[in-house]
Amino acid sequence: MGNKINVTKMNLPIIEDPRGNLAFIQEDIIPFEIKRVYYLYDVPSTAFRGGHSHIAQSEFLIPLSGSFEVITDDGITKSTHVMNKPNIGLFIPTGIWRELQNFSSGAVCLVLASDVFKEEDYIRDHAVFLESLTL
Repeated sequence: MGNKINVTKMNLPIIEDPRGNLAFIQEDIIPFEIKRVYYLYDVPSTAFRGGHSHIAQSEFLIPLSGSFEVITDDGITKSTHVMNKPNIGLFIPTGIWRELQNFSSGAVCLVLASDVFKEEDYIRDHAVFLESLTL
């Protein structure tokens, strides 16, 4: 059970400048080719996002503004990741259940994904997710 690749917080390279900092992402920063980019915003503080895992897709989450929490579950261990710095992203590999919660006012979560949207890549039932780990 569990994954060989772990959920990992990763520092993004930044260029500090008194006029404002610049963080960047290029092909050698995250461990996959980016095929889709989307973002979550105006999420009510009491709302939950995610609630799924992916069969083949990996994702990289970046808090562009504000803060939120990402709860990850590999079938053995649940972890909470507080995301509140725009130069630190969270790599979520294939086969990890994720839930996003506690969005601050004005929070924006940027998601870089390793594939285009395919509904068949989602596992949206936690019990089915846990069963898939034993196959």
